[in-house]
Amino acid sequence: QVQLVESGGGLVQAGGSLRLSCAASGSIFSINVMGWYRQALGKQRELVAAIISGGSTNYLDSVKGRFTISRDNAKNTVYLQMNSLKPEDTAVYYCKHAVRATMASPIRDYWGQGTQVTVSS
Repeated sequence: QVQLVESGGGLVQAGGSLRLSCAASGSIFSINVMGWYRQALGKQRELVAAIISGGSTNYLDSVKGRFTISRDNAKNTVYLQMNSLKPEDTAVYYCKHAVRATMASPIRDYWGQGTQVTVSS
């Protein structure tokens, strides 16, 4: 089994910054994709940013230039640095890792528990 533990959410004023972390532990051979999603109240969950093992990234258009995703493969951890936060960034943020438990295992997705980010105007 694989467990993902998130940290770093909170309340911040518009224009402020937060850094989210998501650490994976358990049976892990490799992690292909690490990503951050968010779900605002009454809305569908959306992909915010993702990073593959080689380092390539992609971002939701509305966060480009403000958010940066990075990963530490030695620690099985993904980070999301969020700058110039806006009230519309308010949501529960979830991390997701695409994990291969052994060399012969299929890739499975695991989710973090979610962390609240609230941006006040």
